[in-house]
Parts: sequence; structure tokens; C-alpha cells
Amino acid sequence: MLASLVLVTAAYAAERFLGTVTGLQLLDGAVGVVLGLYACSHPAANALDLIFHAGERLRGVSAGDVGWFLLNLLVLGVGWLAIVAGATLLVG
Repeated sequence: MLASLVLVTAAYAAERFLGTVTGLQLLDGAVGVVLGLYACSHPAANALDLIFHAGERLRGVSAGDVGWFLLNLLVLGVGWLAIVAGATLLVG
């Protein structure tokens, strides 16, 4: 999950500071949306796992679990921003 966070952040930063990475705004938008969806898929899968197995998972919550939850939220937020930025490029 950390690798997808770094990948999405690097792609977004490259698009933001370099303008267009591929030369085509449509292709940059499509790449942004796909990377954002990929990044969001891991935290979403973890959230579904937590929902379906909440009784087993929430019995022994430790400090490491809180860090894992915060990492999931961070990756989900960055992935959502990548989806929005990519969709903006696709529409614009």
C-alpha cells in the first residue's frame, strides 16, 4: 500500500509541476484515474474485510492497528484526489 501511495503521489506531482507528462491531456487524465482507482482498491478491500470480520478484528486493537488504519485513510484520500484530478483532466 505504501508503494501505491508513493506511485500516485509521484504521478500527481509530475503532472502538477511538469504540466503534461505524456503530451496528451486525455492520456494523463486516464492514467490519473486508473492509478487513483488502483490505490483506493487496497484500503477499500481492507475496509470490507473489517466490516465482515469486525467481531474478530476489534477484540484486540493495538497501537499498530491504529497506524494501519491511518495509513489506509491516507492512501484512500490520496487515491481519491488522484481520481478527481484525473477526471478533471479528462473532462477539461
